[in-house]
Amino acid sequence: MNDKKDPKRDIQIRMRRIEGQVKGIQKMIENDACCKDLLVQVAAVRAAINKVGSLILQNYAERCFFCNEDTEINKEKMSELVDTINMFLK
Repeated sequence: MNDKKDPKRDIQIRMRRIEGQVKGIQKMIENDACCKDLLVQVAAVRAAINKVGSLILQNYAERCFFCNEDTEINKEKMSELVDTINMFLK
């Protein structure tokens, strides 16, 4: 068994959690929750979606962008690129 995390499974778990958060926001709206509380939850969903996007970007960079070059230098450069893009998107 491979001890490396399965990115697809991680993304699916995160998406299910986000789905639950969105349903929670819908219930909060139905129950006339405080706008501040709603905004906090919307911000949490937005941050969670950004993290999913980051994981997909990282997976793309690792599996597609550098698909034929499996060296430590390229992995380091890829990691730096992903970190920089993620920092820019925040």
